Amino acid sequence: MAVEVDSDRVDGIRMLTEAELAEVAPGLRDIICYRKSGLSLNHVIGCPLDCAYCVRHFQGNFNMKRPHLLCDDETAVATLVGHSYFQPHVTPLQLFNRATDPFLPGVRHHTHTVLQGLDRRGLTNHVLVISRARLTQSDMERLEALRHLRVTLLFTYSGIQDARIEPIAPSGVTVRSIGLACRLRRRTKVVVYWRPIVPGWNDDDASMRRVLDVSTEADAIVFTGYYHRPVNAEHLAGLGVPVPYEEPQRRKIMPGELERRVIEAHRASGVRTPLMRKTSCGVAFAHAVPDYNGHWGVREICDICPAAQRRRCAAAYRPPAGDEMRELLKRFGYDTDFLIEDGHVWATGLGEERRYHLQHTLGYQVWDIDWPHFPGRHGRAEEGWTGTAAERESHAEARRRLRERELHEDD
Repeated sequence: MAVEVDSDRVDGIRMLTEAELAEVAPGLRDIICYRKSGLSLNHVIGCPLDCAYCVRHFQGNFNMKRPHLLCDDETAVATLVGHSYFQPHVTPLQLFNRATDPFLPGVRHHTHTVLQGLDRRGLTNHVLVISRARLTQSDMERLEALRHLRVTLLFTYSGIQDARIEPIAPSGVTVRSIGLACRLRRRTKVVVYWRPIVPGWNDDDASMRRVLDVSTEADAIVFTGYYHRPVNAEHLAGLGVPVPYEEPQRRKIMPGELERRVIEAHRASGVRTPLMRKTSCGVAFAHAVPDYNGHWGVREICDICPAAQRRRCAAAYRPPAGDEMRELLKRFGYDTDFLIEDGHVWATGLGEERRYHLQHTLGYQVWDIDWPHFPGRHGRAEEGWTGTAAERESHAEARRRLRERELHEDD
């Protein structure tokens, strides 16, 4: 199927019928989900870009090439701001990051309608808009007209040239969109999302240089790895694309040696745009505010951040008191034991969404005791890293302490 990504044609997109909606995976029928980078609104699904590693494989939606509406924009905005996780001026938001691209023909109208609906409410929340499609001058004019929202455009650009993996790559659409956004932005911020970085796909010097060269005018660069699951690995194998990993992973894979080479390539390039490990770090730096995910508590994440950003995050860094945690848990109706340690709070049984809800409320890391974070990995998969006995014992000790205490005990 030809991928139309560079057209001024604006197609209307229709609502799914009830029968069609019943065939959609439950995870996509729910238009709101919470990810670490923000509360995500996705009432448009379907995408023709055919990126071979796309997370739409995980929801069984990869074969829906035309975008469709799950509900109208007014309903979507009302559902978002009325959601139990939403906090005005606090909760970071993401738009159309799960099952379509916000600047596809036909989708861009809904992107602007939602942003305008939120902005009219006077909300100052961060809004992350992730794209690799064609941005127009009209798009930028409409984004710049917003008065309150803190909007960040994150352009996914990997430097991959293999059209089997990224059919959009040979068109140069994403590179042109980055250039246009950087030229026309004033209030809007621009981050180059260098992802996925995968050995054998784009870890060579030329691929890295391509990404760095298009990043010179952006506000920040954020780099990350690849979600490796059987369903997308099977699709890639069917295309004849070698996948360097074998075991499925819950978290993104970014081996330690590959991370080191990315950082060294950035330093050697002379590119002044700062490189960061985490999405929220890049967004926060672009808007000159502290990181809303509290990564300052995991200090090795921050060693490549600009000094000014480290000072902002350090000044805002504040561990919650035990009483504060208890009050928040009571307010939100969450039932968990917790253990406050330097840089993070251990919890159990909350699930990802409630943890992120607490994390963004506190600006402080909240970790699940059953899914530990270890030094140096920065919340990534264990693939390509070597654990130590001391790390395992530290986690075991935290687990023992958490299991021994009750919620009503004083920290």
